[in-house]
Amino acid sequence: MNKNLINSNFIFAAGLILAAAFTRLIPHYPNFTAVGAIALFGGTYLPNKKLAFAVPFIAMLLTDLIIGFHHTMWAVYLSFGLIVFIGLQISKNKKVSNILIGAVSSSILFFVITNFAQWISDPFYAKTGAGLAQCYTLAIPFFGYTALGDMFYVAVLFGIYELAKAKLPVLQKA
Repeated sequence: MNKNLINSNFIFAAGLILAAAFTRLIPHYPNFTAVGAIALFGGTYLPNKKLAFAVPFIAMLLTDLIIGFHHTMWAVYLSFGLIVFIGLQISKNKKVSNILIGAVSSSILFFVITNFAQWISDPFYAKTGAGLAQCYTLAIPFFGYTALGDMFYVAVLFGIYELAKAKLPVLQKA
């Protein structure tokens, strides 16, 4: 791999980290941030797969140091790691329909995993099927924000990158 491509990808990844961090620090609707889209994008486009996983984790860690951690952070980080895997699958066939399915799947995956973690760790919810259903039901409004945020940021990131790739030869091999 040529050095210009490596440097370009590193600079681009650093920009993504800052962008993702920024969307978590500015006022926003709950879960309406770029981190899920960054994880999907990294898995899809970054040729260095370690970097693809590092980007959302670094963005989360940097901002969590500022805004704080909570008891189900492990589920959030796990979700973003799995979203990178979805991106890796998309990288084999980058079509708009696959990206859309990946974005929707990412939102659902995040919802299922993080709310399951909330259910098992929060004494508010009975540890029964009814308690789990209650947890998921109460989280539905947050799912809407997650899905809208993922769709918006996926469209922005993937769209800008494809436009940039068409104009900047150094990105065309990525």
